[in-house]
Amino acid sequence: MSAWIRHFAAPIQTLTTGPLANRRVAVKDNIDVAGIPTTCGAPEFAYTPHKSADVVQKLLDAGAAIVGKTNLDQFACGLNGTRSPYGAVPNALRPEYVSGGSSSGSAWAVATGAADIALGTDTAGSGRVPAGFNNIVGLKPSLGLLSATGVYPASRSFDTASIFARTVADAVDALNVMAAGTALPYDLTAMPATFRFGVPAVPDFAGDTVSEAEFAAACARLVELGGTAVAIDDAPLNEVALWLYESALVAERYQAIQAFFDAQPDAVIEPVRTIIGAGTRYTAADVLDMQIKLEDARVRLAPIWQDIDVLVVPTAPNHPTIDEMLADPINANRRLGRYTNFVNLLQWAALAVPASMRPDGLPFGITLIGKGGSDWRLAQLGQRFHHSTGLTLGATGEPLPEPRPIIPPMPLSLPITVVGAHLTGMPLNWQLTDLGAQFVEATTTAPTYKLYALPNTVPPKPGLVKVEEGGVAIAVEVWQLPLTQVGAFLKQVLAPLGLGSLTLADGSQVHGFICEPWAVNGARDVSEFGGWRAFVASLNAPPQP
Repeated sequence: MSAWIRHFAAPIQTLTTGPLANRRVAVKDNIDVAGIPTTCGAPEFAYTPHKSADVVQKLLDAGAAIVGKTNLDQFACGLNGTRSPYGAVPNALRPEYVSGGSSSGSAWAVATGAADIALGTDTAGSGRVPAGFNNIVGLKPSLGLLSATGVYPASRSFDTASIFARTVADAVDALNVMAAGTALPYDLTAMPATFRFGVPAVPDFAGDTVSEAEFAAACARLVELGGTAVAIDDAPLNEVALWLYESALVAERYQAIQAFFDAQPDAVIEPVRTIIGAGTRYTAADVLDMQIKLEDARVRLAPIWQDIDVLVVPTAPNHPTIDEMLADPINANRRLGRYTNFVNLLQWAALAVPASMRPDGLPFGITLIGKGGSDWRLAQLGQRFHHSTGLTLGATGEPLPEPRPIIPPMPLSLPITVVGAHLTGMPLNWQLTDLGAQFVEATTTAPTYKLYALPNTVPPKPGLVKVEEGGVAIAVEVWQLPLTQVGAFLKQVLAPLGLGSLTLADGSQVHGFICEPWAVNGARDVSEFGGWRAFVASLNAPPQP
C-alpha cells in the first residue's frame, strides 16, 4: 500500500447496471473486501476475508466498482492521518498539512478524483475531519443505520461505516443503497425553508483566528439561507466528548484487538499503543458505570432538539501541519476531536460539508448535527449550503454540478395520489412537503372519474368520485410519503375526503384522495376542466370579450 491507496489490478465489479452503475469506490482498510487482505493499518494483523462486508456487497450489487483499499490511522485510532506504518497521508490541497483521519486515504482518494465515493468508518469523527480538511462531503450515518458486519471494530458500541463523496447527493446515493432494509426509525420530515440552527455560544478554535472568521462567515451564509442562529452552551457536549478516550469507554478499543495487542504489542505503533493500552486499566464495573453515565447524558441532552432543527459546528477547530502533529501527537489530535467525539456517544447523525477556502489555501468545513435518524434532513440542508458556496470539488478544480433531489430509499415510502389542494403550488401542498414527501410524477386517473368543486371548503377543495359511466381522466400527482409520517398525514384529512384506492391511466392501483358520494350532491361538476388546477385557473382568468 502507498501512503494513500492500494489500487487493485482491476476493479472488482459484479454488475454494470444499478443505481451506482460504474461509480468507482475506494474502501478503508478496516472494511472487508472478499479475497483482499484487511490490514487495519497493521501488516502483522492482516487477514484475508472470504466475504465482503455487507456495506461493500450492497455497493457491488448496485453496480459500483471497487477500485482499491485505503490507508488509515492504525486500528482507526486517530483523527489526523499520520499514524500508519504505510506512511502519513498528505492533505489533498496542501500536502504539508494533515489529511485528517482515521479515514485519511479514503478522503484523499475522493478529493483527488481517484474514486467517486469512498467508505470510511467513524467513531470519534473519522468520517468528518478528513472531509473538512479535503474540501469534500463526509456523511456520518446514525448508529445502526448501516450494517457493521465485515467492518472491523474500533469501539463496537460507537462505530459506523461512513461515506465520502464530492457532493452531498453522491453521498446520499451510496447511503440509500447501503441503508436499504434497515429498521432504524427515520425522521424523514423535510428540513424546513426557515430553520433554527444551534451554534456554540463560545466556540473554540484553538487560537486559529482564520478558522474563527471562516466559521462566522459560514453561519452568516446559513442565515441567508433562512436560518436563525441560536447560541448553545456546548460545555456538556465537550464533557461527553472527553469520555471517549479519557474514561473506561476506551476499554472497548482494547477489547477489539486484545488478542493481537497482548501477543504483539510492538506491532502496534505509537501513540496508538499508548492510547489503546490505557484500556487495560479499567474493570468491567468501570465500564458499566460509564455506560450508565452515558445513558443519563443522552436523556439529559435530548431536549436540545426541542429548540433547534440542527446543530452547526466547525468540523475541526484548527488545521495542523504534519510536522506539528508529529511533534505533539496526543494533544494535537485531541484538539481535532473537539466538535466530533460526542456525536456517536449521543447516537446523533452528522454531515460534514465544505464551507470555504481559507486565505492560506486550506479548506474549511462545517458539520451539521441532528438527532438519530435525521440523516436525510441534514443532507437536504447540507446540499443547500454546499451549493451556495460556489466551491469547486475536492482538489479537482471541477465546478459543483446542479443539485439533485435528496430522496430516501423508496421502499420506506407510500405512494399517495393527490388531486386538489395538495397539488404542487396549491394551498395544502405544505402538508406533504413538511412531512418529507417527495414528488414522483404528474399523471391522470383512468377515465372513470368525475371531479366536483365542494362547497364551503377552506381552502377550496375538490371531490373525486368514481362513476359507472360518463367519467373522464382527471389530472393528479403522485407523491412518496414516508411510512413513518402516514399517520400524521391522515390526521389532516377531514371528511368528506379520505384516502382510498385510485386507478391511474396505466391501470395501476394507488392510494389517493377520494370523496364520499353524498358530499357531491348539488356540488358543481368541474370534470370538463380535466383537473383541479385548470378549474382554479379558470376562476382567475379574465372574462372573454
